[in-house]
Amino acid sequence: MQRYYYSNSISFFLKSSSIEIIGELAQNNEFTLEQSQKNAWNIQIDILKESLNSFEGSIFFEYSIPRMGRRIDVVLIIENVIFVLEFKVGEKEFLLNAIDQVWDYSLDLKNFHETSHKHLIAPILIATEAKDFKSTISKTPHNDNLLYPIKTNPKLLREVIENVLHFSEGESIVSDNWATGKYSPTPTIIEAAIALFNNHSVSDISRSDASATNLAETSNTISELINKAKSNNEKIICFVTGVPGAGKTLVGLDIANKHLDKELGTASVFLSGNGPLVNILREALTRDKVNREKEIGNKIKKGEVFSSVKTFIQNVHHFRDDCLNNFNPPFEHVAIFDEAQRAWDLQQTVNFMKQKKNIPDFTKSEPEFLISCLDRHKDWAVIVCLVGGGQEIYIGEAGISEWIESLNRSYPDWCIYISPKLTDSEYATGNALKLIKNRKRVYFQNELHLSVSMRSFRAVHLSHLIKSLLDIDIKEARKNFELVKDKYPIVLTRDLNKGKKWLKDKARGSERYGIVVSSQAQRLKPHAIDVKSPMNPIHWFLAGKEDVRSSYYLEDVATEFHIQGLELDWSCVTWDGDFRFNNKSWKTFSFVGDKWHNIKKEERKKYLKNAYRVLLTRARQGMAIVVPEGNSEDPTRNPEFYDGTYEYLREIGFEVM
Repeated sequence: MQRYYYSNSISFFLKSSSIEIIGELAQNNEFTLEQSQKNAWNIQIDILKESLNSFEGSIFFEYSIPRMGRRIDVVLIIENVIFVLEFKVGEKEFLLNAIDQVWDYSLDLKNFHETSHKHLIAPILIATEAKDFKSTISKTPHNDNLLYPIKTNPKLLREVIENVLHFSEGESIVSDNWATGKYSPTPTIIEAAIALFNNHSVSDISRSDASATNLAETSNTISELINKAKSNNEKIICFVTGVPGAGKTLVGLDIANKHLDKELGTASVFLSGNGPLVNILREALTRDKVNREKEIGNKIKKGEVFSSVKTFIQNVHHFRDDCLNNFNPPFEHVAIFDEAQRAWDLQQTVNFMKQKKNIPDFTKSEPEFLISCLDRHKDWAVIVCLVGGGQEIYIGEAGISEWIESLNRSYPDWCIYISPKLTDSEYATGNALKLIKNRKRVYFQNELHLSVSMRSFRAVHLSHLIKSLLDIDIKEARKNFELVKDKYPIVLTRDLNKGKKWLKDKARGSERYGIVVSSQAQRLKPHAIDVKSPMNPIHWFLAGKEDVRSSYYLEDVATEFHIQGLELDWSCVTWDGDFRFNNKSWKTFSFVGDKWHNIKKEERKKYLKNAYRVLLTRARQGMAIVVPEGNSEDPTRNPEFYDGTYEYLREIGFEVM
């Protein structure tokens, strides 16, 4: 895929007419060309012809950033520097969101574009009506050859480029090699959903290096199974497993998006019981679509967009309720269940149906009922279960075993496609394969397991580190920390303010950061953290830096229930006395009334451990862990509740602030 609308040497660009350049831009433009866009290109071309006549190099217009679903106005390759130019035509001021925009583009190249990794990148924001002023040129403290965004106007652009070139060092960049460099992004799930909804493929927005099972391979495998089921009138269920952040949800969204076309007869739906995830993705897709339409001059009602988004992503409980009230087969032949391990067991489902739906004689677990809904089709159906290991965090969540046992009890004719990795302890306590050993029509496919975290693109070993940390395998934890620490910083402190400052110092552009805590962390109130205080996940995840409800403000906090399935760039995990390390083991507590009570049920102990697994695997680029000191005058915050945890984490080797 060509990632730009126009490219040439700077010398050829200077000799070409504006009409010729705009003609090529228009020819490669995938959207209807608006007069406003044409005018903007004319202004940019005029400015660049004036500013570049003493430089040699290459120029790229409208360079694609698929992960963000956006295009950089102009990229210049001059000597050993990559210049990222964002023009704000008619602007007198340098707005914060515009600064973040050019910074985000530069970070994307630095992090995900192979031939940009080692070179100096200079983000430049040009406000065409800004007054003259002296620009500052300096590197960020991250030591990754990325400059702070440089603000300038057209008159001073040439001087800025010259000053940056004096600042740089290293070998000159070969433009052709740079342009063909591999782009291997790892988008957040919100970015991925937006990109897919805007007709990008999963291969455009995911890593495809040799260390990871390519998400496109997994997605293609499932598409082949869908076509097989339709051609042969079969009913197929496949289980997609993977480590936290490996891209299971992304695969599910890709499949749902591929099969949105109702005319093909393979209509699919992405279903999740994760209310915050569903609401955030729907809102993000709706806002993005409305904004894009506004940019090209189209008026569109938010409600209309939201209705179309709802066909793409649905709440599994609404799907379930519709099937309870309507005994016909659902419209969709393909149902993708995200976080399938969180479906309810028999007892939880029976209690819910009796208390909330007034159905006293319900006899199916949630997995068994959901399979029955797709089984209503007389011809074919496909169920895709996206399964996270060790992530059950609600009481009554059945895990993977209930899906398999439901198939064994009631659906002997369904074909099962499964990953051989279901032997791992996180999946049905390692018994998943035993449950199907006597069943016919079971097929194993390696493509159905995603073994590498795509979330933490800086450290593929993070999930292994957290697993060994929680399993108290300190030797393995130390080994894994050595593998991640140079690319994925993890720091330890007893001071929440230091943790907050660390987040702000680390984040650049619109990189999102926030505080995450366990839902049982009820004795963090002295630190202005109240887990019972209402928090709207949509505002927390989608609002900007100026909004007090956003994660950026570091006032509201997210718990495992808000953040499961989502991610931050940088997180501050604040640890309370609910999950304590003491005498070489984890102790689990809940705070009731005025004191901590020991949790005795094994199931609840597992949920709390999994809650911390979720919290510790949310950050893509690094995290601060805050273990408060406690207070000897407060029996609910006895320092003993915290000291053991702090010492254990310090023993693993985390850097102490």
